[in-house]
Amino acid sequence: MAFDSGSVSFRLFYLQQQYDSSLIDAFSQHVAPPIESLNRDPIRGWVTGRHLFDRAISDETCVIGPYLHAQWLHAEKKVPAALLRAHVQMEEDLERRARETDFLPRAVRAEVKQRVTESLLPKMPPTLTSIPVVVDFRNDLLVAAAMSDKQTDTLSPAFKETAGTLPILLTPETAALRRKQVNANDLEPVSFSPDTALEPPNESTLGMDFFTWLWFAWEKEGGVYHLPDGREFGVMLEGPLTFFREGQGAHEALLRKGSPLNSREAGTALLCGKKLKRAKVVIAHSDDVFSATVDADFAFRSLKLPKGEQTEAAGRFEERMLMIETFWSAWLALFDRFLDLRTDTQAWAKTLDAMRQWIARFGEV
Repeated sequence: MAFDSGSVSFRLFYLQQQYDSSLIDAFSQHVAPPIESLNRDPIRGWVTGRHLFDRAISDETCVIGPYLHAQWLHAEKKVPAALLRAHVQMEEDLERRARETDFLPRAVRAEVKQRVTESLLPKMPPTLTSIPVVVDFRNDLLVAAAMSDKQTDTLSPAFKETAGTLPILLTPETAALRRKQVNANDLEPVSFSPDTALEPPNESTLGMDFFTWLWFAWEKEGGVYHLPDGREFGVMLEGPLTFFREGQGAHEALLRKGSPLNSREAGTALLCGKKLKRAKVVIAHSDDVFSATVDADFAFRSLKLPKGEQTEAAGRFEERMLMIETFWSAWLALFDRFLDLRTDTQAWAKTLDAMRQWIARFGEV
């Protein structure tokens, strides 16, 4: 499962009210129907984090320490496209022979397809998909494996129907507003390129600004920082790198081979006004090393966690969630540092000048 073992891909959502373990009652009231009841219409609802057929939602099965672990299940029956085409073709052949014609009107073909679909659908096995989630009661966050816009659009109203409030996706913009009361729309768009002929983007690109600054700061400052509780951690970036810039021409550039951080291609991308959109981020804390591919919109993909010490299932789950928290806490601590700099007019002007000089030299590699 997404949070039980292996690497983890997730996004964070702010919760608009505090919850506790009593939230399990609301989840149990929105449990998914039995899979045996699946017919032509899809079924949806919550199941436990253990497996997709476990509908026994309770404190014992879903609440682990300060966390509620569950999955939003979507089950439906589908006829594979190739199978449907073959059966439709056979039925159309029979229909043409019965009508003694070489052609069937569009309405008749549609009726044949509908008839075949309804005949095959009950025989199909269920197709199951799920979105694993963890409600973090301590931090008032929803941690969810909702990595696409479609999954987010599915999960958000489902959680609201269950818990009564709509979760707010944590993005650079919402994090800036929540953590530092900074409205991204009030920040003047900026270009890091030393090429004065390049105009800044029309809108603020806060996430990519932060990511590009982090690359600069890591190289200039050595990459050692502190969590809010004082714990020290190190950060470094690795390829592949994805660059992006709004406007005409090539909008996105992906660098994979060799050492992209030190490549001429990376320098060219920065000189052309592109900003860092995605990269691998490595964070080290004490003897633990974490690595994930991070997007500038704060989506965390394939986070690899250190090997834990717990062997019992509940203890291992809590240990992994604390490790995940260490990673996102470090990331947001870096973002806080950037926001403090970004909103200090004099300090930001000096940083911009230093970054443009860095990029100018970078392009000479």
